[in-house]
Amino acid sequence: MARMHRRKRGKSGSHKPVMKVKPAWVKHSKEEVIDLVIKLAKKGKSMSKTGLILRDTHGIPDIKLITGKSVKTILEKHELNPKIPEELQNLIRKAVNLRKHLENNKHDMHNKRNLQLIESKIKRLVKYYRRTGELPNNWIYIHEKAKLLIE
Repeated sequence: MARMHRRKRGKSGSHKPVMKVKPAWVKHSKEEVIDLVIKLAKKGKSMSKTGLILRDTHGIPDIKLITGKSVKTILEKHELNPKIPEELQNLIRKAVNLRKHLENNKHDMHNKRNLQLIESKIKRLVKYYRRTGELPNNWIYIHEKAKLLIE
C-alpha cells in the first residue's frame, strides 16, 4: 500500500514473532505485570514507553500475551488512560516544534509544507477519535492552544 503523502510505497516492517504461550524465561505473573503497568502509568510514562521499559528491564516480551489485555485496556480499567490519545499527542508535539522552527525560519518552504501535512493528519485523527468516542465531539485542534495541550 502506498504512503499517505508520498507516491512511493514503503518498505515492509518487521513483525513480532508468533508466541502462543508464555515464554519460560518470564518469571512475572499476570498480576505483577498489571501492577508494573499501573506503576509506570502513575509515573507519567506513555503506553509505548511502558512496553519498552517492560521489555528491556523486566524481560517481558509481550504484555498482551501474559495478561490477555493490552496496555490501553489495563489503563482504561484503572482509569489511568490519557485524555488525548498518544498518537495524536505525538503529532501535536511535532506540529508545535515545527511552528517554533518556522517562527525563526520564515522562508523554509519544505517545512511549511511538512506542517501542512502534519496538521492534515491531526485533523484526520481527530475526526476518527471523535467518531470512536475517545475524544469529545466538541474537541477541536487549534494551533494556538496546542502548546498548552502538550505541556
